[in-house]
Amino acid sequence: MSRIAFIGMGVMGAPMARHLAHKGHELTVYNRSPAKAERWVAENGGRMASSAMEAGEGQDVVITCVGNDDDLAEVTLGREGAFRTMRPGSLFIDHTTVSAKIARQLAVEGKTHEILCVDAPVSGGQVGAENGTLSVMCGGRDKAVEAARPYMEAYGARITHVGPAGAGQTTKMVNQICIAGAVQGLAEALRFAQHADLDLDKVFEAVSGGAAASWQMLNRWKTMAADDFDFGFAIDWMRKDLGLAIDEARTNGATLPVASLVDQFYADCQALGYGRQDTSAIIRRLPK
Repeated sequence: MSRIAFIGMGVMGAPMARHLAHKGHELTVYNRSPAKAERWVAENGGRMASSAMEAGEGQDVVITCVGNDDDLAEVTLGREGAFRTMRPGSLFIDHTTVSAKIARQLAVEGKTHEILCVDAPVSGGQVGAENGTLSVMCGGRDKAVEAARPYMEAYGARITHVGPAGAGQTTKMVNQICIAGAVQGLAEALRFAQHADLDLDKVFEAVSGGAAASWQMLNRWKTMAADDFDFGFAIDWMRKDLGLAIDEARTNGATLPVASLVDQFYADCQALGYGRQDTSAIIRRLPK
């Protein structure tokens, strides 16, 4: 069993850390708002650190799941960041959805400190984290990803090494681009069915087994029809993720007309006060 520091006790990080604890690993946890870390330790055991630097000291593995580029830089490279105390030969896994730029920067810094680094954003949402069924997209050297795989298997059902440092993050951007188009199409289809006075359950039965089927349809058609939008991954976070994809497209020359349009639709939702509701709340900007 390994000594693991887990930094970030949010709706994703807390259950992922719990799966590792249940596997018998020795967990040290850190969260910038201490109450979440205190609650996690009270429920799961382990130890609470007062800083990321303290959390990383002497650990075999440090795992992060925080908010954005700035948060990640602070807990790794900052004045009290974990990279200051991580020992040579240790492993760093980042599950935050961030830019490919910072993922590559951390890989360079890690090499300087003799730390194996993996950028490993996830898909599957809070339910996937709770159930241990996340999809994990990994960027990094072969040696680093293979070292990380046994730990990620505690909460990941599908773990794919997609390329060098930063490739995990750009793959997550692909994932979010796909979701943006799918959820907007689903919203329009559902509103169309309502305007046509169709039986929504029968429409779902008719179309969910054919070429129109998608994860969004299978999991969100009925909840969207019921005006239920409390499923974890908020519009505010989706806008952050789409912003990363749009910025990366400016660098690599890709064009993202639909993703850019849906990003603006999500901005409309934020203006309407729906930013903390899940991404399927995009339907709320379409009149019934």
